[in-house]
Amino acid sequence: MQRPHVAILGAGPIGLDAALACADAGWPFTVYEAADTVAAHVRAWGHVRLFTPWDLNVSHRMRTHLPRTPTGDDCPTGAELATRLLDPVAALPALASRTRLRTRVVAIARTGLLKHEQIGTDTRAATPFTLLLETPDGEETAEADLALDCTGTYAVPNTLGTGGIPTRGERALAHRITRTLPPVQDTGRWAGTVLLVGAGKSAQTAARDLAALPGTRVEWIVRSPAPDWGAVRDDTLPGRQQLVETSQAFADGASDRVTVHTGTHVHALRPDGDRVRVTLATSQGPREFVCDHIVSLTGYVGDASLYRQLQVHECYATGAPMNLSAALLGSAGGDCLAQPAVGIDTLRTPEPHFFILGAKSYGRLNTFLLRTGYEQVDEVIGAYDPAVSA
Repeated sequence: MQRPHVAILGAGPIGLDAALACADAGWPFTVYEAADTVAAHVRAWGHVRLFTPWDLNVSHRMRTHLPRTPTGDDCPTGAELATRLLDPVAALPALASRTRLRTRVVAIARTGLLKHEQIGTDTRAATPFTLLLETPDGEETAEADLALDCTGTYAVPNTLGTGGIPTRGERALAHRITRTLPPVQDTGRWAGTVLLVGAGKSAQTAARDLAALPGTRVEWIVRSPAPDWGAVRDDTLPGRQQLVETSQAFADGASDRVTVHTGTHVHALRPDGDRVRVTLATSQGPREFVCDHIVSLTGYVGDASLYRQLQVHECYATGAPMNLSAALLGSAGGDCLAQPAVGIDTLRTPEPHFFILGAKSYGRLNTFLLRTGYEQVDEVIGAYDPAVSA
């Protein structure tokens, strides 16, 4: 494929790095971003500090194009990552004119071919992609030879019920549920009792921050009867280790503002005046209490409906592309800092010239690092441009 026209879906860190790689290779490309600014997902958790330092969050391409890029062991917040790194990258002349904001890719398909047609043939590989776009001026279409889905996961949160389905009453009360990391600068916003669901790093961060607010109590629901809080032996990321220690202290009853309910799930939610009555299923039987706020941080998963008409083989357990999922599940290192190096064949899907990159490529696995996404970009661009892989 000579000088493919590339469609890059999403203007987050990985999408912008992919755009830089295309610009360096001299390829025509277009970046499609649904929000009115780049790095919209990053800004959504802008008040949160990463566990990883600048040196793990900046790609080698970004450093080449932006010589004054931040360096060192300091861990940026999401807002700092967006304003000090991603905004300057997006403003580079090579990217600014090729980035379409407020343009959502609704669906992508092979022009004139259905999902089940021309399986594994050269005809399918040579057929361009058609993208259906939603813009401020209405719908339109575009074509591409190579498509990189870098749309991330933060816009598609999981529900809070047992088994991953909505609990009773959850859909009716969806407008009362916060599903992203809550900003706590406005202390009065979280006065009263907060129902917090989840046990990962997002939920641990929320528990820590909410517990520091005067007038706030947290009823923290954790599915595991004996959570390890994602502890990593001899952790080299101090912020992550501190969060594990704080969460364990909460579970041990160290705070009168946080009650941790392990081995528990939310059985039902229902309105109770201007509050919400919560029914828990515990090992000792049902329990009820009334809360003022609900924060559900049970993880996120990418939107697979976007490529419903493409031949993408997804893992039945993780939802990630099958080859990559098999490599990740089969690796010994479970920590994000110990992920296996993967080649281009591991990133391929049965759909030729279509790749899922970034956090979305990890499906339900939570060990993705930005560094990993930048390495994925290297693999894909290098497979199509020998000068990059040399």
